[in-house]
Amino acid sequence: MNKIFEKVLAVMLVLFFVHCGSSNGDEEDAALSIDTLSNAVDSINEPQELFGFIADSFEVHEGVIKPNDFLSNILLKYNVPYSEIDKLAKASKEVFDVRKIASGKKYTVFCKKDSTGKAVCFVYQPNRVEYVVYELGDSIKIRKEKKEVKTRIKTASGVINSSLYQTLANQDISPLLAVKMADIYAWTIDFYRIQKGDWFKVIFEEKYVDDEFVGIGRIIASDFNHFGKDFYAFYFVQDSAKGADYFDEQGNSLRKAFLQSPLKFGRLTSGYTLKRFHPVQKRYKAHLGTDYAAPTGTPILATGDGVVIASSYSKYNGNYVKIKHNSTYTTQYLHMSKRAVKTGQFVKQGEVIGYVGSTGLATGPHVCYRFWKNGKQVNHRQEELPPSEPIKEVYKSQFMQEVKNLKQQLDAIELKSNEAVIQ
Repeated sequence: MNKIFEKVLAVMLVLFFVHCGSSNGDEEDAALSIDTLSNAVDSINEPQELFGFIADSFEVHEGVIKPNDFLSNILLKYNVPYSEIDKLAKASKEVFDVRKIASGKKYTVFCKKDSTGKAVCFVYQPNRVEYVVYELGDSIKIRKEKKEVKTRIKTASGVINSSLYQTLANQDISPLLAVKMADIYAWTIDFYRIQKGDWFKVIFEEKYVDDEFVGIGRIIASDFNHFGKDFYAFYFVQDSAKGADYFDEQGNSLRKAFLQSPLKFGRLTSGYTLKRFHPVQKRYKAHLGTDYAAPTGTPILATGDGVVIASSYSKYNGNYVKIKHNSTYTTQYLHMSKRAVKTGQFVKQGEVIGYVGSTGLATGPHVCYRFWKNGKQVNHRQEELPPSEPIKEVYKSQFMQEVKNLKQQLDAIELKSNEAVIQ
């Protein structure tokens, strides 16, 4: 209805300008305006499509799932017999389980334009992109569809004053961009050590459905200046076997054997040291790990691929997980509120293995991250960790040309000294 109103308004404006044009004697402009008017009228007469159906052919009812709403009580309101609803629910299991219909989600019901007013189609939207179509009748048809997602290329830049997340949020830039950047730089930048004055420039995609923002797409290129050093990231697809990944300006993969931190976001509260005053025991002793504070329940990630050799509880460590990555490296994660893996389980880098807590000898919610190299505990932040494979030589020339173009685009992005900006 809103689109029709907009078109009617456009026609009225055209009529106004036709009148003004003819009063000034400008016949050519008036003729053009009449053509525009004709096109506008034709567009009003175009049938309006909604989820692939001609909306004008039905009585259309839109709503939002309420708490304790079920598919049955919604469809019963539109004269669908319970026997048909039961048949629909059973047929739906392989496509979408109707028990997962959640409150707050949108739905649309298409009803017959007759005395029965019976629903002939029910459309459920689990999110802003996907929707499930239930066609009712003699033969029930159920399918999952996606709306057209349009991509817009955007740029953003900013100087860090507190955290990357907060810097973006303060400027109405989606914090999802911070999450994406943290994922890309997870192997090269410890986001618990970013400093006031660090800055970034980034070229990225925003996704839209029906002109509504629905999320962040790829980061195409980025320059994160940390401690005065540029850390570049360029998205590049090598081949179907290797797929897409991020590389620095020399073609080296940003991926390494270990993530810089077991948390995506948080605060480094205590580093690796041979002498630290223990806040609980009230004496000086070695602290052979790195503490990252975060709210209770924050996911803890495996920093590398490996096998869980311990998932247990002890008096001082609380709930903890220990992972053997290979013959050289082992990591341990302490004070969890809850463990999410079992001994003997293989885990992938970035997989959730537990959640931040304060079990054991701890004053507040945090994870103590410990790192062994050849059987000796070391400071993981000072280790030169092995990188993944660089770009294949056959793609190097193409990659370097793309880097040249993208670096020029990054250089052209304005960097304001006191705020993050998006264009």
